Amino acid sequence: MRIATFNLENLDLPLGNRAAILRPALARLNADVLCLQEVNGQHIRGQSGRHLLALDALLEGTAYATFHRASTSAAGSASAVDVHNLVTLSRYPIQRQRQVHHTLVAALEGQLATAIPKPATASPIRFDRPILATEIDVSGKVLHVLNVHLRAPLATAIPGGKIAPFTWKSVSQWAEGFYLSGVKRSGQALELRLIIDAAMDGDPNALIVAAGDFNAEDHETPLRIVTGSTEDTGNRELTNRAMVVLDRAIDLTRRFSILHHGRPQMVDHIVASHALYGHFRAIDVHNEALGDEAIGFAKNVAAMGSYHAAVVAEFDL
Repeated sequence: MRIATFNLENLDLPLGNRAAILRPALARLNADVLCLQEVNGQHIRGQSGRHLLALDALLEGTAYATFHRASTSAAGSASAVDVHNLVTLSRYPIQRQRQVHHTLVAALEGQLATAIPKPATASPIRFDRPILATEIDVSGKVLHVLNVHLRAPLATAIPGGKIAPFTWKSVSQWAEGFYLSGVKRSGQALELRLIIDAAMDGDPNALIVAAGDFNAEDHETPLRIVTGSTEDTGNRELTNRAMVVLDRAIDLTRRFSILHHGRPQMVDHIVASHALYGHFRAIDVHNEALGDEAIGFAKNVAAMGSYHAAVVAEFDL
């Protein structure tokens, strides 16, 4: 079976010519389980909430149109769908789905130091997005699929801190915003790690895969939190609890999922439990047509496809 992840980069209507770029990319993945990020929802006149109309239009006529589907929704409403949703598509039945958002990790309280006006009290530092957790029935085996989109390493907005969307008033305000983004990204990674440990508490040999846009390379704090390597815990008895970063199997000359000012970075990952790693056979990243996101944003050119490359791993389940 093939498990893939793809950040669709603000998928929205109208699709226009994007469909002609994205559909072949999705077809090439030939995925049995597909984790998508940044799927925006749209309003239907006369109906409440949002609906995944852009995704429906993109998948029309493809094999994925008939797949089982799980998606995140706006907080407090099971029917409302916000922007930047996570969607998991599966050829196999989805037995259970849930979104995890401060369910296991409480929001930290912090008093902003550089906000204008300066607040008198602390406020919660909340994650921007949930984690989408699904349990999929693969020929009688339970596969835990965790769809992830961690906070980007862009400074969180500080009240009174900006002159323009990408122009800060002071270094201090940018620095506090950048610090807050790091806190959110690491906190999300911790919540993901706790989901993994809870599954392993129920079954030490659980088949677990976490896939998505981690907005971090494998040596950075979020991936270290998620993988929980023996070198970090100092306890070899916990090795079976560690997760394996599968994209380490990709040749270094090709191991990148974004280009940023010409610098290749691997920020989209597929990580697996040791039990699932035993079934791992191959992995690839589809980065041949990748553009440079920094140059695109500087020229105000939205990606026709995506500035993220899709990643796909093959297993013999």
